[in-house]
Amino acid sequence: MSLVIALDATVIVPVLPTIASSLHGSTTATFWVGSAYLLTSAIFQPFIIALSDEFGRRLLLFLCSLSFSLGTLICCLSRSFSQLLPGRAIQGVGGGGIMALNNVIISDIIPLRQRPLYLAAPQLAWAIGTITGPLLGGLFAEHTKWRWIFYLNFPFCLVGVIMIPFAVRLNAQRPSLKDRMRRMDWIGMSLFTVSITSILVPLTWGGVEFAWYSWQTLVPLILGVIILPFTIFYEHYIPLRPFLQLSLFDSRSANAAYFGSLIQGLLLFCTLYYVPVYFEAVKNFGPVKTGLSLMPATATLVPMSIITGAAMRRLGRFRWAIWSGWLITIPATGLLILLNADTTTHSWVLILIVVGVGYGLLLMSLNYCTQVIGNSQNSANAAVMYTFLRSCGICLGVALGGAVFQNQLVVHLRRMHLPTEIASDAMSLISTLTGSRETVAPAILKSFHNVCEFMLAFATLGGVLSIFIESASPDADLNSEHVVTS
Repeated sequence: MSLVIALDATVIVPVLPTIASSLHGSTTATFWVGSAYLLTSAIFQPFIIALSDEFGRRLLLFLCSLSFSLGTLICCLSRSFSQLLPGRAIQGVGGGGIMALNNVIISDIIPLRQRPLYLAAPQLAWAIGTITGPLLGGLFAEHTKWRWIFYLNFPFCLVGVIMIPFAVRLNAQRPSLKDRMRRMDWIGMSLFTVSITSILVPLTWGGVEFAWYSWQTLVPLILGVIILPFTIFYEHYIPLRPFLQLSLFDSRSANAAYFGSLIQGLLLFCTLYYVPVYFEAVKNFGPVKTGLSLMPATATLVPMSIITGAAMRRLGRFRWAIWSGWLITIPATGLLILLNADTTTHSWVLILIVVGVGYGLLLMSLNYCTQVIGNSQNSANAAVMYTFLRSCGICLGVALGGAVFQNQLVVHLRRMHLPTEIASDAMSLISTLTGSRETVAPAILKSFHNVCEFMLAFATLGGVLSIFIESASPDADLNSEHVVTS
C-alpha cells in the first residue's frame, strides 16, 4: 500500500493539465487536486495514531484502507472538480494514516537494532512510488485517459482491505469503550488539528489562490500561530494522557532530527515538482521523457537506502549516514543551479545521481535516528512524529517552492518586458508552449534557479542542524502494549 499511496501523491502532477481540460477547471482548482491530498495526508496522521492507541492498530489501518479506497472510487467517478477534490482529500486521510501506521506498527514489534531492515520495505516502497509517479503520470497523459491513474489503485486497495484483518495480528489490554473514550485527549487533538490546518492551508494557497498579504492568507495563518503555543501549553499541564508527547522534543538531538525530517520532505518534493519544469520548459521534453529523466535519482536513491539500512543495523550507529547524506545533498542541490538549456545529458544525469545518493542516505537514517534517540516507551510516538513532520515538509516544499517560482517568474518576465500574466498560469502553460518557448524559457529557467537556491538554503540548514545530533544506542528492549498474537 505504501507504493500506491506514494504514487498517488506524485502521479497526478503531469496529468493536471489534462484533468483541467477534461473537467473545465481553473488553475486554482487544478492546483488543489494535488494539495488536497498532501494536506489531509499530513494533518490527520497524529489524530489517527492517537485513535489507534486506544482502539487498536488493526482497526485503524483497516479504516484508513477503506478511506483510501473510497476516495479513489470518488475520483474515478468524478465529473467535476467539486466531486474530484473531496475524493482527493478522503484519499489523503487514508494514505497518510497508512503511512504513519506502517511506521508505528514496525516500532511496536521490532527491536531497535533490527529495525532498519524492516523500515526499509515501506520506506523504499514509498520512495519508488514517489519518484516513479511522474513517469507513470506522463505515460497516462500521453497514451490513455487520466482516470486510469485512479483505476489502477483498486487491485491494491482490494488486497489491502482483505488482508489487513488477517495479516495484522496485534493486541493490547484494553479497558471498556466508555473508559477509552474518556481517556482520549479530545480537546488537545482538536486544538492541534485546528492549529496545524490554520498554518498549512494558507501557506499552501498563499500566492496561488490568494495573495500573501490578503486577509484570506494572513488571518488563518496568524490564528494558527496563536493556537499552536496555546496547544503546547495545554498539553503540558492539563490532560492526564496528553495527545502530544512533548517529551519527544526534550533533547537538542531530537529537535535537530525532527527538523531535518521536515527539510528532507521539503527538498524531495521541491525536486519532484520543479526539476520536471526545467525538463519540459527549458529542455523541451515531453511528459514521458521528463518522467524518464528523473530515473537517475531513483536508480541511486533506492539501493542507497537499502545499503544504509543494512549498514546501520550492522554498525549500530546512524550519525555517519545523516552527516554523509547532508554533505552530499548540499552540493548536489547547488549543482542543480548549474542546469541550463545547454546542459549535456551526461551532466544532468550525473547531477541527479548525486541527488539520489544524498536523499537515499537521509531517507533511512533520519527515520531510524528519531526512533533511537527517544526512549523505548516513546518509540511509536517518535515514528509517527517523523512521518508527520516529513509530510508537513512535503506540503511546504510544494507550496513554498511554488510561491518562489511564481513570484520570481513575475520579476524575470517584467525585466524581459514580457506579459507577467504568464506567471499566474505558468504550470499549465508549460506543456502548451510552442513558438513562444524560446522567449519565455529563459525566465522560467531563472525562476527554477531561484527555487534551487531556496532548496540550497534549507539543505544547508539541515546540514548545520545535524551537527547537534548526538550518538545513542539502539540496544533497547521493546516496550509496547501492542503485541503480536497468534
